[in-house]
Amino acid sequence: MPGRPVIRWSVLTLLAILGVSGQSACPGSCTALGEIPPLIEATLEDLMTGLQMGLFTSVDLVHAYATRIYEVNETLKAVAEINPDAVAIAAEADAQRVSAEVSGPLHGIPILLKNNIATKDAMSNTAGSYALLGATVPEDSTLASKLRKAGAILLGKTNLSQWANFRSSNSSNGWSALGGQTEGAYYPGQDPSGSSSGSGVSSSLGLALAALGSETDGSIVSPSNANNLVGIKPTVGLTSRHLVIPISERQDTVGPMARTVKDAAYVLAAIAGADSKDNYTSAIPFEEIPDYVCACTESALDGKRIGIPRNLIDVDESNEAYKPIIEAFNASLDILREAGATIIDDIHLEGYDTLATTDFETVVLDVDFVANLRGYYSGLASNPRNITSLQETLDFTQTFPLEEFPSRDTAVWELALSRRFGQESPEFWSNYTANQYYGGLLGVTGAIKNLSLDALVLPTVFSAHLPAIIGSPIITIPMGAYPENTPVVQNQRGNLNATAPNIPFGFAFLGEHFSEEKLIGMAYALEQRTLVRNTIKPYLEPKTEVEHVVKRRLTNEVS
Repeated sequence: MPGRPVIRWSVLTLLAILGVSGQSACPGSCTALGEIPPLIEATLEDLMTGLQMGLFTSVDLVHAYATRIYEVNETLKAVAEINPDAVAIAAEADAQRVSAEVSGPLHGIPILLKNNIATKDAMSNTAGSYALLGATVPEDSTLASKLRKAGAILLGKTNLSQWANFRSSNSSNGWSALGGQTEGAYYPGQDPSGSSSGSGVSSSLGLALAALGSETDGSIVSPSNANNLVGIKPTVGLTSRHLVIPISERQDTVGPMARTVKDAAYVLAAIAGADSKDNYTSAIPFEEIPDYVCACTESALDGKRIGIPRNLIDVDESNEAYKPIIEAFNASLDILREAGATIIDDIHLEGYDTLATTDFETVVLDVDFVANLRGYYSGLASNPRNITSLQETLDFTQTFPLEEFPSRDTAVWELALSRRFGQESPEFWSNYTANQYYGGLLGVTGAIKNLSLDALVLPTVFSAHLPAIIGSPIITIPMGAYPENTPVVQNQRGNLNATAPNIPFGFAFLGEHFSEEKLIGMAYALEQRTLVRNTIKPYLEPKTEVEHVVKRRLTNEVS
């Protein structure tokens, strides 16, 4: 490009400049000299190298990703909106790179955010509801601010299950009134899982390097499971929830959804940390955030003790839909053993048996939602519809035709509003402490401590509930996909295919609070021994690559 110097640094030199140790670099997977990787496979280190070598610019990346979004979004509806300022932000990042003012590994890299993570810019933050359309926030959410500080380009907002799947008893994963129905890309009409549905589909297809999702109970790991992704559900309190549309302060958390463990680790490193505006982050037990990228070593499974809580694989043996998942899971255990891990099988978590017959979690989420949603409304800078409470949100939703009531009901909200006690009541605290006892002491953390384990592992589809109610972390990686002879089974609403050939599924590591560094290492070690992801191909894939954008740009510059 005329007037722009081409910087040709090696990957190791670049990583050293950015403060990343040589141990965490993986030159064998990085961009070869003169090559631009396909964006569905490109890692962060590939993009870092390409940018530093001058093979493409951040503006090129934005144009490539935006074009890819347009190519598939009419069908998949994964992205709710593209940041109209993304090109300008990318141009600034390119100028900074020329001046050697690189903020870090994410500098000039496009990232997508779930549409419940607020940004103070031209984008909206609606949770997919017309109730919040036009509302603005006084500042960026802490997560958006951290990404900007890291140099990332906030490319756009992803569609989601409306209100993060906390409205209806009869809706569908990935549907929102504003965004329409998201679909997965591995089978026509695929249920994308929820609630971070658009983040899952977008990241899987290379519509950005990665995306942020949020989880209250399964909403990062479940769409990662169904969309062939790595998803990290962090410990509640590792990442801030300031200006994230809430469900429950006790269970909500925000984390990365990416195509590789290392990419997810890079993003987590950028967004983790204490925030005075979220007092849960004061529980972080270390002064400095661990080096999650350096945790990515192939020897990380050696010497680890890993438990299998078989009673959580809660499925009738006659149910054919789960057989491929369980077979792949059992085969993965052999790989863990070969990597030096000791497997303690058939652990029974007593607390799960009790939790399966109670509604402790529902009570906690209902009461928290009423209070936490009111708090979010009260913090808005502008609120055109002047909605300030859950009752007013329900009234609006039931009378605004585009919200599709009563076809999609408000049963979840009606139950929440029927609770006649608040967060300070004995009724609330008895349910919350029951969650901690049965999910923790008689569940995940109790088993890990009592059996001297490093982690528990499960098929991802069975992994979310106990970590959700106690706020502990999960990381899921791709494990396989349904075989060609799989019968197609629709979701409960009958508008999406929940089980079908080629739909992916994953393998999950569960750990103690703030054990992400250890979990990332183990997940990386398994990922590198299986490399499942790129063997599972979507039926619908964008065609535009960054090299096409570069060629067009160079042609225009010459002409």
